[in-house]
Amino acid sequence: MPSRLPALLLAASLLGTGAAVAIDQVPPNRVGAQMDPLTGPRSRLPRDWIGRSRVAPDTPILVMAGHADSQNVAGPGTRGEAVALRGAAPMYPGITDELYWNMIVAEEVVRLGQKRGLTIAYHRPPFRNIRDGDAPGTNWSAGAAHAARGGYAMEIHFDAYGPDGVGSGLIPPMHRPFTLIDESLAQAFGGYPMGFRQVLGGPRRGISLLEIGKLEGRLEASLRDPARRAATVQAIATRIVDALEVGLGRRRAPTALTSPPRTVGSAPPASDPRASSGDG
Repeated sequence: MPSRLPALLLAASLLGTGAAVAIDQVPPNRVGAQMDPLTGPRSRLPRDWIGRSRVAPDTPILVMAGHADSQNVAGPGTRGEAVALRGAAPMYPGITDELYWNMIVAEEVVRLGQKRGLTIAYHRPPFRNIRDGDAPGTNWSAGAAHAARGGYAMEIHFDAYGPDGVGSGLIPPMHRPFTLIDESLAQAFGGYPMGFRQVLGGPRRGISLLEIGKLEGRLEASLRDPARRAATVQAIATRIVDALEVGLGRRRAPTALTSPPRTVGSAPPASDPRASSGDG
């Protein structure tokens, strides 16, 4: 435990006194043998937090695509196993495959959430390559402002392939005590330690990072296969929205996780993979 102490102390200092939770109180990241039928391996890192704070059922939710403002600069997101190791063409020219799928899933989460009556919106940065993460319009600035107003801000991500990736799970926001939304998402996808990588920039600003899964293997193949793509995106988005509704107190927790349905179709297109007409 001594090696974990700095991260725990940092997390506690961000949240305030009594934020840390005893390890033995936290539900483990367990789905069978750590392999989720939809998203692949879950994070094996110990989750050292529990979300207990209640939130209002009409809490506004802001959904963002991770790396949407950092293409062709530092931190563009993973290219994915298919592109990096097997020579596949990127899903869309000029952006990483992670960003492409982040946008597809984020937009479907918002569409489905609005259909169910959630107060939920999508933030789209004005440009793809903003070097200052705190500049107006970035995910960090929009998410921090939303969280400061009492809303729930979250970024959708896919994790790196191979040994660099950890697996699915929620990296929780660090601006207030962990909520039932955080807990519900962690139950659905797994959870990362609160001090992961000495607390990342998004969580420091009140933004949760949801790692859907490593962009490799069965998950990536299902996303890239035109016959399974739409069903896979729908299954991921449905699990996210279900978890949000559970965290908001609008529905009961599901009893089991299922594999994506075998439905033929194509991915719901991003409204425009570019950030704006001023940024090609």
